Amino acid sequence: MTVIRLTPRQLLTSLEGLTDLLTDTVNGGASVGFLAPLDRDAAAEWWRSRAAAMEDGRLAVWAAYAAGRVVGTVSLAFPDKPNSRHRAELIKLMVHRDGRGRGTGRTLLVTAQRAAAEAGVTLLHLDTETGSPAESLYRSAGWIRAGVIPDYARTPSGVLRPTTIFYKYIGAAEAADVTEPALSS
Repeated sequence: MTVIRLTPRQLLTSLEGLTDLLTDTVNGGASVGFLAPLDRDAAAEWWRSRAAAMEDGRLAVWAAYAAGRVVGTVSLAFPDKPNSRHRAELIKLMVHRDGRGRGTGRTLLVTAQRAAAEAGVTLLHLDTETGSPAESLYRSAGWIRAGVIPDYARTPSGVLRPTTIFYKYIGAAEAADVTEPALSS
């Protein structure tokens, strides 16, 4: 497996594989912001719409390739406000259903964390469907649960589900062993 940070041009040349990945993820039941069945044209248009944010530095996208095809992706969204440039949001960590269980998700997660630290980011945050396999991945990778919001998002089938918010200190903050008090559940 090879993981590369995509340029806007590479995103467009990888559009077919990224579209396959997004439709497989949504149509397989993962809650990543879309309802099923996700149409290929809508998925491709969503990916195309990411290019502008990549161009101006608000978004970084990595793709994992195996056997010549896209098998996973992860992105970092960077805020544009001066008081929040120390943090980024980890978004759209997706692994194709037939490629799961091989360490792709963890590799993408580590890649994004490392890149964020190299960019001077000290705090990452994300949200994920409570009880999902992704939640287990984040917990095992040292992410800290901040809380749960009930009925936050619809699953691809339209059912309202809670979302767990996670954060993780990285880079200089991680090296300083910054910790927060545990929140009660």
